[in-house]
Amino acid sequence: MVHSEMDQSKIDHSKMSHDHGNTAIGTGVHDHHKIMIADFRKRFWVCLIISIPILVLSPMIQGFLGYKLTVPRNSYVVFVLSSVIYFWGGLPFLKGFISEIKKKGPGMMTLIALAISVAYFYSTATVFGLKGMDFFWELATLIVIMLLGHWIEMKSVLGASNALQLLVSMMPAEAHRIIKDGKIEDIQLSELNKDDTILIKPGEKVPADGTITDGTSYLNESMLTGESKPVKKEKNNKVIGGSINGNGSLQIKVEHTGKDSYLNKVISLVEEAQKAKSKMQNFSDRAAKWLTYIALSVGVATMAIWLIAGYPFVFALERMVTVMVITCPHALGLAIPLVVAISTAVSAQNGLLIRNRTAFEESRKITTLLFDKTGTLTSGVFGVSRYQSVDAKITNEDLLKYAFALEKTSEHPIAIGIVNKAKDLKLSIPPASGFKAITGKGVEAVVENKAVKVVSPGYLKDKKITIPEGAFTSKAETVVFVILAEKLVGYIALADAIRPESAEAIKVFKKNGIKVLMATGDNETVAKAVAAELGLDGYFSEVLPHQKVEIIKDLQKKGEFVAMTGDGVNDAPALAQANIGIAVGSGTDVAAETADIILVNSNPKDIVNLILFGKATYKKMVQNLVWATAYNAFAIPLAAGVLYKAGFVLGPAVGAVFMSLSTVIVAINAQLLKREMK
Repeated sequence: MVHSEMDQSKIDHSKMSHDHGNTAIGTGVHDHHKIMIADFRKRFWVCLIISIPILVLSPMIQGFLGYKLTVPRNSYVVFVLSSVIYFWGGLPFLKGFISEIKKKGPGMMTLIALAISVAYFYSTATVFGLKGMDFFWELATLIVIMLLGHWIEMKSVLGASNALQLLVSMMPAEAHRIIKDGKIEDIQLSELNKDDTILIKPGEKVPADGTITDGTSYLNESMLTGESKPVKKEKNNKVIGGSINGNGSLQIKVEHTGKDSYLNKVISLVEEAQKAKSKMQNFSDRAAKWLTYIALSVGVATMAIWLIAGYPFVFALERMVTVMVITCPHALGLAIPLVVAISTAVSAQNGLLIRNRTAFEESRKITTLLFDKTGTLTSGVFGVSRYQSVDAKITNEDLLKYAFALEKTSEHPIAIGIVNKAKDLKLSIPPASGFKAITGKGVEAVVENKAVKVVSPGYLKDKKITIPEGAFTSKAETVVFVILAEKLVGYIALADAIRPESAEAIKVFKKNGIKVLMATGDNETVAKAVAAELGLDGYFSEVLPHQKVEIIKDLQKKGEFVAMTGDGVNDAPALAQANIGIAVGSGTDVAAETADIILVNSNPKDIVNLILFGKATYKKMVQNLVWATAYNAFAIPLAAGVLYKAGFVLGPAVGAVFMSLSTVIVAINAQLLKREMK
C-alpha cells in the first residue's frame, strides 16, 4: 500500500542527527513514526467498534442475513456513525489522496478516497431523499480494513530507523579524558576532540578511533571487522571506536570523532543502501494505480453516456455509483496483506522472520549467496575443537586440566577458549604456582609439583621436539601443545568451528544453480581453509564493511541477484546493500534490524525454505492480484449497463455482492497458502 506523504521508506535518513553524545540518532523522526503508528492503531479500533452497529442496522446486511432490526430514526443513526468513520477514520486516506493529486501520481490512496467518498456522499443523499439504497456498511468496512493494513505495514518499516539507533548505541555516552598532571575527567562524547588523550578501562567500549600511546590489551572487534578472535593491541596500534576492551587498561590519542569515525561511516553506508532500496514498489501499488484510472474513466463515462442517451440523472448516477462501488478495493486491499500475514506466520514457524515483504517475494530470484563467516557459516566462538593426549599415562581430561590451571588467569583468546571448555566439562582446577610467560611462545607454571608448559608450535621447533602426527588437520585451527616435565604429552586445537549444517546447505544451493561465496574479516589462511572445507565457489578475506558493500555492488553490476547473510555490525551495510539481506538470529540486533529476513535458528539450511516459501508466496500474490483486478473486467461493464437493452441491470446492491464475493475468494485462496508452504 502507498503511504503517500506518510511513507517512512521515503524519509531522508541523511538528515537525521548523528550526534554521538546522549542524543539518539533521528530521535524526532523515530518518535514521529511511533506516534503515527499509534494513531492508525487508535483509528482502527475506534472505527471497528463504531462499524458494528452500522452493520447490524444496515438494511442490506439485514436482507442478506434475514433478520429485521430498527431503532428510532434508524437511517439518521447510521448516517451519524458513518460520518464519524468517514471524516475521522478516513482522514489519513483523504490527506493521502490530496498528496497524490498534488504529485500527479494517483495510487491506492486515490482509489480508497474515491471509493469511500462515492459511497459516503451517495449514501448520504439516499438518507435525505434520493431514491436508492445506502452503502454505509461498505464505507465502514472498507475504512476499517485499510486502517488495519496501514497500521501493520507501518510497524514493519519502522526498523529502518531502529537499525541506525542500534548502531549508535554501540558508542559509550562518556569518555575518560586525561588532562594535566595525569588527572582524569569524565566528559560527554560530544565534547571529545581530536588529539585528546583518553583512558579506556578494562571491559569498556572504546569511545573513538585513535592510536594507543600506553598499555596492552586484547580488543573484541568482531562486531566491527568480522575478526573472530579478540585482537592484541599495544603501543602505536590503532583502535576502532565501538570495539570492546579486554582486561588491560589503555591510553589512546583520539584521531577521529563524530562524522569522521569508522562507526559513523558504517552508519552512512546503511543509510545509503536503505534509501536506495526504499524506491521499490509492490504489485498492489501498480494495480491500484491502473484500477484508479479505470474507475475514474469508466465511472465518469458511464454517467455521461446515460445522460447523453436521455436517461434520468438519478439512473445515470446509480450506474456510476455501481461502477465505483464494484471497483472498491476490498479484494485488492486484502490480496497482498492476507498472503503476507499467512506467509510470515508459517515462515516464522519454520525459523524465518520476514521484515521486508518485497525482499521475501523476490527471494526466488537469488542467483548468488554471499555469506559472512564468523557466526554465520561458523559458530562465531573461538573455542576448543580437539584435544588429544599422546602419553598413555595422561588422559585427555588430565591434559585439559593442566592447561586449564595455567590459563585460568590469562585474557588471551586461546586461554579463554581452553578455560571455557574445561568449565563446560566441569573439571576441577588444580592450584598453579610460579607462573611465567615464555616470551612469544607460551606460558609455564608448577601444577601438582610438576613443571607444566602450554606452548606454540614455534617452541617445539626451537627445542627440536617432534610435532605428533594428527596435531594439524586444518589450517583454520590454532594448535597449542602441553609439556609435562619437559616431555610432550598432548595438544589442544582451537578454532571458530564450522556449523554442521553449513556444508549440507551449500550443497543444496549449488545443486539449484546458486553460487555460494564468502566474505570475511578473518585472515587469508583461515578463509581459504573454510572455503575449501565447505566447497565454496569463492571467498574474500580480510575485508572491511565498505569492501563487502563493494563486492555486492560488483556482483550486482554483473547481473547477479545477491542475497547477503551475516550477523554483525560489520555486515549491516552489506545486508542493506544486497538485494536481500539475511541475518542469523544469533547475531546482533543491528544486523537483524538492517536485514530483510532473520534466521531465528541461525541455520543456513533455512535459506532453502526461504527460497521455496518466497516462490509459493509470490505465486499466491499473483493469483490474488489477478483475481482482485480481473473480476472488474467482467463486473464493471455489467455495472455500467452494457446489458440494459437485454433486460439485465446490475444495481448497486448486486455490485456490492460482487465486490464481497471477490473479497471472500481472495481470502480463501490466501488460506490455501498454508498447505503449499508445509
